[in-house]
Amino acid sequence: MITDRQAMAEPAWDLLVVGGGINGAGIARDAVGRGLSVLMVEAEDLAQHTSSASTKLIHGGLRYLEYGEFRLVREALIERETLWGMAPHIIWPLRFVLPQMNSPRPAWMVRLGLFLYDHIGGRKRLPATETVNLARSPLGAGLKPGAGKAFIYSDCWVEDSRLVVLNAMDAASRGATVLTRTRLVSARRRGALWEAVLADSTGERTVSARAIVNAAGPWVEDVLQRTQDPAQGGAAQGGQARKRGVRLVKGSHIVVPRLYHGDHAFLLQNPDRRVVFAIPYEREFTLVGTTDEAWQGPPAKATISEAETAYLIETVNRYFSADVGTDDVCWSYAGIRPLYDDHASSASAVTRDYVLDLDTDGGAPLLSVFGGKITTFRKLAEHAMEKLSAHFPMAGPAWTAGAVLPGGDLPGGDFDAFVAELASERPAFPHYLIRRLARAYGSRAEQILEGARVPGDLGRDFGGGLTEAELVYLYRNEWARTAEDVLWRRSKLGLHTLPQAAPLIDAFLAGLHHG
Repeated sequence: MITDRQAMAEPAWDLLVVGGGINGAGIARDAVGRGLSVLMVEAEDLAQHTSSASTKLIHGGLRYLEYGEFRLVREALIERETLWGMAPHIIWPLRFVLPQMNSPRPAWMVRLGLFLYDHIGGRKRLPATETVNLARSPLGAGLKPGAGKAFIYSDCWVEDSRLVVLNAMDAASRGATVLTRTRLVSARRRGALWEAVLADSTGERTVSARAIVNAAGPWVEDVLQRTQDPAQGGAAQGGQARKRGVRLVKGSHIVVPRLYHGDHAFLLQNPDRRVVFAIPYEREFTLVGTTDEAWQGPPAKATISEAETAYLIETVNRYFSADVGTDDVCWSYAGIRPLYDDHASSASAVTRDYVLDLDTDGGAPLLSVFGGKITTFRKLAEHAMEKLSAHFPMAGPAWTAGAVLPGGDLPGGDFDAFVAELASERPAFPHYLIRRLARAYGSRAEQILEGARVPGDLGRDFGGGLTEAELVYLYRNEWARTAEDVLWRRSKLGLHTLPQAAPLIDAFLAGLHHG
């Protein structure tokens, strides 16, 4: 990685990207690959908020068809197989069972929606929709009696926070500078340049950039406030962008002991016409979500409410035989979606499409990102570069569609064959560990396993197969600095380790930092 001192040596960056979520990381990667000099800053850890709190799906958004979001759904459907090809270790196909029991929608309407879903997005590798009778199918195992007709369709799963990290890693490998735990204090136009003040634990420093991309997610309006010019009575230098608004909507999830056997997921319809996913998670669990609850006040760290927990548990008990209560919730998480404010009447109806707002105000450009979803981050980045193209005529063409992310260069894109090869080379290693490392790091798992003949060669095990060798890799390559970074964003090993592991991991990482 490039050090802070090297980062500040650049006389003027082409692009200062503010925000280390999926959109910021995606734009930084796209821009540096076109030949621009890029500095990306994130006030906390990569993917610390919204981008690690999704339902972890690469999907078109079947329910968005009800709201007429055909452009967004089509773009997202096309992206599914593109992203799968870019990162087959952290993205893989998932079949979804959509029972008609308890459905507020007639079967013909659901089937019509799935017909559109199958045909408007250029599906090539994913299986088409089929109809089954759950009373006679193993897919109905775990559901309450009475489950009859269901539709089975395809989307993809993604390790969301790892997708952010891989984009940041690829950007850095191409020459971008990525600074975590570094916040934008303020920015002022100085003719054709932005002069930006950044701060980290060591203090403040000033950098110059030809353009700023505001990809701060829920904090997009806060960043706009930091571009105000006090000499003009506090008028926002991003004045035109201020006409745009962001609507904050909280989405929460719960994790419970596994509700059913099988690798398929469920899409459950509720009487209020909302849908909830139940998805196999971390081998031993089921992930259930999400909710849509309006967020009041300024953005902050989100937690699930009692009402949201009750809603998700009620949904589980409506469909599954298992009797789930609040004591069965092993973990929960919540995130704030920074949706573009289209003045919809309910949080569920707010558009998931994105708006890119370019403000030049006679000087250096400021591009602000409103809305978006994880599935469309790559296309959003391309559109962002199109918006900025007049200011960077030397930039190269779009390039990311066929470029794999770090670790994604598996032979033939065949993950299972890669795992089998990796396991055959290390017969002394437990298969679950080999598979987990392959899932997290793809071909780069070799860097962690290099030279190790038995698990003990990887150093101390902190639980769940998390070893010193893996922590060293995460520190050196993935900006991991705390146990929380490792246990809940670079992985979900927090579900598989004891609480006392966290301070030991913190101490080990601190030793790497000071060593």
